[in-house]
Amino acid sequence: MKTLSIDIETYSDVNLAKCGVYKYAESPAFEILLFGYAVDGREVQVIDLAQGETIPEEILDALTDDTVTKWAFNANFERVCLSRYLTDLGRSLDPFHDRHPLSQECARFLNPAGWKCSMVWSAYMGLPLSLEGVGAVLKLDNQKLKEGRDLIRYFCVPCKETKTNGGRTRNLPRHAPDKWALFKSYNKRDVEVEVAIQQRLKHFPVPEQVWEEYHLDQEINDRGIGIDLELARQAVAMDARSRESLMAALKERTGLENPNSVIQMLDWLEQHGLKTDSLGKKNVQELLKTAQEPLRSVLRLRQKLAKSSVKKYQAMEMTACQDGRARGMFQFYGANRTGRFAGRHIQLQNLPQNHMPDLSEARELVRQGNYEALDLLYDSIPDGPVPADPDGLCAPAGDEVCGLRFFGH
Repeated sequence: MKTLSIDIETYSDVNLAKCGVYKYAESPAFEILLFGYAVDGREVQVIDLAQGETIPEEILDALTDDTVTKWAFNANFERVCLSRYLTDLGRSLDPFHDRHPLSQECARFLNPAGWKCSMVWSAYMGLPLSLEGVGAVLKLDNQKLKEGRDLIRYFCVPCKETKTNGGRTRNLPRHAPDKWALFKSYNKRDVEVEVAIQQRLKHFPVPEQVWEEYHLDQEINDRGIGIDLELARQAVAMDARSRESLMAALKERTGLENPNSVIQMLDWLEQHGLKTDSLGKKNVQELLKTAQEPLRSVLRLRQKLAKSSVKKYQAMEMTACQDGRARGMFQFYGANRTGRFAGRHIQLQNLPQNHMPDLSEARELVRQGNYEALDLLYDSIPDGPVPADPDGLCAPAGDEVCGLRFFGH
């Protein structure tokens, strides 16, 4: 065996799009339903794990054998999910081959060195980043089945309790045998399309240097970044209090039912002699240069309210794994052709800097949830600073550590 092409279908009660595959596969409810594979491009086999079938021993051995190249479209998903599956079976996973102090603690995933991703290959060739899109552009004989989206919605995520379904929260194969048979065909077709992509692109190989960069990217994503979850939770709570206070002040000054409404605010400003077409950041800054009271105070409050955003903190809470580390924050070749890395979830590539001299003190006040002290000491709570875990971004040893420095981004 030289290559193993894989596609899996899974179930979890965690939202994959919002939380990422690492937290998705960590859920106690996580389960691999179908395991489709092809050895060296031969006929595709589908293992119905949901109905008691088992993966052959030689295939399980191949998953931990770095000399066998595992292929998948968006291979990070298969690798992370199969890492959880093998761990549950009691199989040991390959550690990272380095001396990084976090390796033994955080490396509980299959060694990325044994994996290659046909989505990266497609991106390198300037093709779409979806299996369906690549199949269409390459005009493959076998195309991804369009019924797959509905089948995934039926079998792979929790369902709503109804009288019709007997109050169940999950659909199993026995609840719709015909759909399950089609789902197995869908799984098989995905492997066939994956193999066909490899065959079509074999004369345009990805340079080995690019694969080395991909493996490094996967290693960084596996190790993740330490998150101070208590600080993130307190930041979200403080933002809610800050927004409530700012909204109350704006209502008092304007008499508006919803001062956050752009239309209502524009009308109020015009009624008080200030006509403008926009309340964008730059426009408000220009208006403040000449605005008189009470317009000036209202615009300042509006400006503070616009800065009050905690999406990054909510993303931290959403994606952090049980050990407090957020994983999968980068996508290799997120921009096809250029090869640029793309940020995911917390968006670590887009962090404003904070150079306040008393940054550590302000962070500690946030961690303590001391809203009153922050309100007393700082002009604007939404502009205040918040840190991350001092471990920072866990890149390989020798790389510069990157900290999170933002609040109210």
